Parts: sequence; structure tokens; C-alpha cells
Amino acid sequence: MNQATYNQQLLYFLGQSPTPFHAVAAMKRTLEANGFQPLVEHESWDLQPAGRYYIERNGSSLIAFVQGSDPAEETGIRLMGAHTDSPCLKVKPQPEITRKGYYQLGVEVYGGALLNPWFDRDLSIAGKVVYRDKEGDLRRALVDFEQPVAVVPSLAIHLDREANKNRSVNPQTDIPPLVFLSHQSRETDFRKLLAESNKDIEGEVLDFDLYFYDCQPAGIVGLYGEFIASARLDNLLSCNAGLSAIVESDNRATCILVCNDHEEVGSVSATGAQGPMLKQLLARLIPDPETRYRALRRSLLISTDNAHGVHPNYSDKHDGNHGPVLNGGPVIKINANQRYATNAETAGIFRNLCQVNDIPVQTFVNRTDMGCGSTIGPLTAAETGIPTLDVGVPTFAMHSIRELAGSEDAHRLYQVLRAFCNTPDSFVIGLAEGK
Repeated sequence: MNQATYNQQLLYFLGQSPTPFHAVAAMKRTLEANGFQPLVEHESWDLQPAGRYYIERNGSSLIAFVQGSDPAEETGIRLMGAHTDSPCLKVKPQPEITRKGYYQLGVEVYGGALLNPWFDRDLSIAGKVVYRDKEGDLRRALVDFEQPVAVVPSLAIHLDREANKNRSVNPQTDIPPLVFLSHQSRETDFRKLLAESNKDIEGEVLDFDLYFYDCQPAGIVGLYGEFIASARLDNLLSCNAGLSAIVESDNRATCILVCNDHEEVGSVSATGAQGPMLKQLLARLIPDPETRYRALRRSLLISTDNAHGVHPNYSDKHDGNHGPVLNGGPVIKINANQRYATNAETAGIFRNLCQVNDIPVQTFVNRTDMGCGSTIGPLTAAETGIPTLDVGVPTFAMHSIRELAGSEDAHRLYQVLRAFCNTPDSFVIGLAEGK
């Protein structure tokens, strides 16, 4: 797939995925179109060599896998990890706020969001709803208002003359989005509003996981089209790269794509990277413990999560020798304190894979006097014992409502992951006397 085609596919995927639930639904459509069969976790499985399958949990986490035709204990397993969630504003369970004649919705901040960019944006609402239908059965539905239904207006500079110097945002009082002018004839119960506004809900809304998102679509920007601008590049860009790679697997080696929810809030959940989902899948994929352990020691997990590109206006925030540039290629992420799971062996394997496939590669290390974020990489490595490294596409404005990446880098990440899925050899480095 060439770069232009790939980027158009990525933009479409981003537009289809305002929440983790919608991202998983979009990935399922692509998987099924490419021969992957859904599996239900509470049923028995009959896995076949060269079979293609996927499972999901909570509608927000997904694992797709190819049961390789070659024995996994000989080839190892190629694993790719990413996450479906992004920092945002989540609607509270009882969100209704009526104040000064305006109807607003109370929100929680999900993850480490940059809050200032959320002001003065055309916002919509999407997510999952659980409702009781007319027969009394519990149902769930994905909802998306699609159109702008809310805004968080800024306070005019005339009322805050220091706004450009030291304005801070109080997440409780400053960011409840404005939805409409309250009026006696208008419904104010949010659950009833949901049911009235979404044709897929035919009954009484009981609960929901709903999020605000920016209606501005993803796009290619820059005078020469060198950048991709979008919400949720962290980390749907990586989900899409892994998805595109696994559907192009040659089915020889066993390949797994893990897209976990809840990375942005610590990954401790039934669907997060520190939960049991992947371990349980591996146990069912290779039931015999000895065979499974042998396979895992020949395996490699590439944890793909965006990296910090060196910002031209803030270059002093980077180590002078480790400032990845946009469109400079995928970035190997390293941290001495294991906030990233990369070590010399796993980095060497990835660097070699890039060189063999003529893909440029970069390295990121935080300034020693600054803290470092983390990823699903160390958590998954600790849970499974699989050799792991962390890589990502260099990005600006990470955790903003709109992020920026290079239009060449997304395609390059897909290319190296595709090569990874179709490499026939196991990932074992012989260290004794250079063997």
C-alpha cells in the first residue's frame, strides 16, 4: 500500500473512531473484511492453522491474531501492542447543570489531557449506552451525535487581563460544556435526551460511557502536505498501523495485535494492559505450558505508542542528542528506569528490521532532569515475560484535542510492522561468542 492510499485510510479510520468503542467497531469491520472470525470468550474454540480470529472486551479492547501455519515454538510470536483510548472529557453519570439560563453537562477529565485547547471548539458526544428495551431486556448501543452539540466558551480577555500570562483551568468549574439555552419546554434529563436523540436506543437509558470530541475532521496539512493533524493520533495512529500490518500477514508465523483500553489512566482494568486479557488469550492459543513458554522466549512484542518530536519552539525540552523530527522515521524509545521496555537486544532487532527494509529510524531519551511517561510496553512485558521494545511515531501536541504527526511516518510504521509480521525467523539473539 503506497503512502497516499495508506494516509487516506488512516484519516478515514480516525473519523470513524471518536471513542474506543467506535475504534474497536471500525477495526472489527476491517478484520472481518479480511477473513478474521470473531471468537466469544465464554465459548469453546476450535483454532485452525493459518486461521484468523479476534476477540473483544467491553467493546473497547480488541485482540486480533493469526494462528500461524508454522509451529509457534519454532518461529515465536510477533506481537504488536497499542491502545484505543485518548485523553478527553467524559460525561458524568448525573451531568445536568442548569445555570444562568444555560444547560451544561458536567464532565470528568479522562487521562492527562491538555485542557486549554478544548475551549472554543465545536464538540460532539459519542460512546456506549446500556438501555432496557420495551421487552425488559438489557441492550447496549453505540451512539454518536456526529454534529456539533456543545462548546466550552473562553472567558473574554476583557474579564481576565492576565489570560495570556498565567491563566489556569479549573477542571470542575471552568470546562462544563454549554449545550443549549434552558427552556421550560425542553427536556433536561440527560438520559431522556439521549433516548430522544439517538434512533438506536429503543427503551430506557440506564447507564453510559460517553465522551466529548472535536468535530473538526482529520486532515493532511502544511504547504507541502507533510503533516497529519487530528484528534486521537495518540494512539489510534498505532492501532491502524498494526491493523493494516496484521491483515497483510502471510499466515506463516503466529501474529497478534493487542489494542488495549485504559492506557491513559494506568492500564489497571480487565481490558487494560495490566489486566489478564492477553495472558488468557495466550493460554488458549497454546494450551501446553512448556510449549507456550518456549514460544514466548522466541517472541517479540513491539509496543507502539507515539513519541515526542522535538518542537522547534521548545527544543530545550529535549536531550540535545535525542530529538526525533517529524518525517524522520519511527522512534525507538528508551528509558533507564524502565518506563519504556526497550533494551539493547530488542532495540537491535527493530533497528535491523528497519535497515533491512530501508526505513529510517530514530531514538528518543528524555532529558535526565525531566520525568518520563510510560506505555503498555513495560506492563505487558512484566505480565507475559515476552521480550519487548517501545517505538512510536514522533508527534507534536501530544494529549491535545488536536495532535500533529508527519505524513510519511505513519506509513513507515505500517511498513516496518508489516515486515515484522512476515519475517520467518524467530527473534532470538545468540550472545555466546557472537553467535
